[in-house]
Amino acid sequence: MALVKFQTENFRNLSPAPVSFSPSFNLLYGENGSGKTSVLEAIGYLGLGRSFRVNRHQAVVRHGEQRLTVFGGLDHGLTDDVSQGGSGLVHRLGISRDVVQKETALRVDGEGVRSLSSLAMHLPVSVIDPGVFDVIAGGPGKRRQFLDWAVFHVEPSFASVWQQCQRVTSQRNQTLRNGRLDESLLRVWDRQYAALSDRVNEARVNTFVRFKAAFEALVSEVEVQWTEGLKLEFYAGWDTTQALVDVLISHREQERKMGHTLYGPNRADIRLKFQGRPVSETFSRGQQKTLVILMKIAQGMVLSAMGKQVTFLLDDINAELDEGHRAMLASRLQALRCQVFITSIERPVVGQLWPDGKAPEYRMFHVEHGTLTEE
Repeated sequence: MALVKFQTENFRNLSPAPVSFSPSFNLLYGENGSGKTSVLEAIGYLGLGRSFRVNRHQAVVRHGEQRLTVFGGLDHGLTDDVSQGGSGLVHRLGISRDVVQKETALRVDGEGVRSLSSLAMHLPVSVIDPGVFDVIAGGPGKRRQFLDWAVFHVEPSFASVWQQCQRVTSQRNQTLRNGRLDESLLRVWDRQYAALSDRVNEARVNTFVRFKAAFEALVSEVEVQWTEGLKLEFYAGWDTTQALVDVLISHREQERKMGHTLYGPNRADIRLKFQGRPVSETFSRGQQKTLVILMKIAQGMVLSAMGKQVTFLLDDINAELDEGHRAMLASRLQALRCQVFITSIERPVVGQLWPDGKAPEYRMFHVEHGTLTEE
């Protein structure tokens, strides 16, 4: 699916005028503060249910207003046979947030839905912005989030199982923090937690295997010298040669002292090493950027193989990537038949993004004071 119709209300400084996008590439440029990143942020709301820039909805709603709304119309995009779906909209997505009442309303094809997953499943959104490079330099939580985005779109039941696991983890932590440890109650939570953890881990492992195969195929085709000694490994969050229940019992005193769960899927990680050492310690900033981009492309390859079109949001890539890496990224995303939004301060030079002269179908927009003008 691709986002081809777009409209907002009270979202930062964006104009409420409707906009039509290309199911292929969309190039947005404008001065700092013009609203181009806000466009990507609003699109992200439809695919993520939140901002990828800030944690608070209040920071996104226009000053003086209490409700924001984002609407999107999807068509078959580039991955489906047009003859099967025609040129009309396939799905209509909507999200609104009342920051005073703290209420969120979600709609799919005019019907109210309760979960963000019902919205996000239709529009896989992948963000490449300055913050995404924390996947390498940041803690395990950043890499879990990276992996779980793909797991959600590969394994339909994952979101529900993960939410159940989170609830049980919370109950288990509460029991661990009690002054007097109730061993019988804790064993009940242990069994529930272990059962759900096994399901979470199975979904993660299945997706990681696909991701790693795509990543290895990708790096074999690109001219990057440091990929030969690079290894990606998935760590489940505990020693999986043992049953998780046994691990929890053997570390009971340690968890009691800490007051929270120390083993399980909440500790999972993708471990990236180069010649046996962590990539975060051995790679330069530029190498880390390239690695994250390759990992993002590999995610797109996994979903593309399943017939799903990813919408990539590339924010201010001129500031993060040199001309050669920008061209590599544009070429790879074109080959995936993804929908792509690229922002920059200066007007993009199409011949630099696709130096081979084989540019895809695209639309160019100038953004000024929150208004998009197609050129």
